[in-house]
Amino acid sequence: MATDPRHRVPFRRRREGKTDYRARLRLVRSGKPRLVVRRSLRHTVVQLVGYEEAGDRVLASSTTAQLGGLGWKAPTGNTPAAYLAGLLAGRNASRANITEAVLDIGLIRPSRGSKVFAALKGVIDAGVQVPHSDGVLPSEERVRGGHLNKPEVARQFEEVRRRILSG
Repeated sequence: MATDPRHRVPFRRRREGKTDYRARLRLVRSGKPRLVVRRSLRHTVVQLVGYEEAGDRVLASSTTAQLGGLGWKAPTGNTPAAYLAGLLAGRNASRANITEAVLDIGLIRPSRGSKVFAALKGVIDAGVQVPHSDGVLPSEERVRGGHLNKPEVARQFEEVRRRILSG
């Protein structure tokens, strides 16, 4: 640790590698709600978050764990589940009168066709406007689970998608 009196210690979340404050400031200054997508090995969390001085406020959210109540029996850590979680979050956002947002993927490295962008595609298909490049979105075949070589996943996908869109 430096002993110089002018040494400035970075914020704790920056030291821990959890928050990029410059990127966060740019997103907050846009004035739009942030579409926050976080993933783990088993689940994907999709939230629409609004900024307030007292702290961020979640306006709409969904997780892949909620898909079980809609008939999803396949694993929840894959691309189709991330898309469905995004679609569900987008439906919740449209019910809360949210029409546009800005994507916030945090410290996740962007990779074309990843689960993060599958969730983004779900939110866009639900009617929320999010600035993006079409080149990063996964293909329709990948979103439907065609790459998994399990036909039951594709059937479940269509059934759950229909249930989400019908309300």
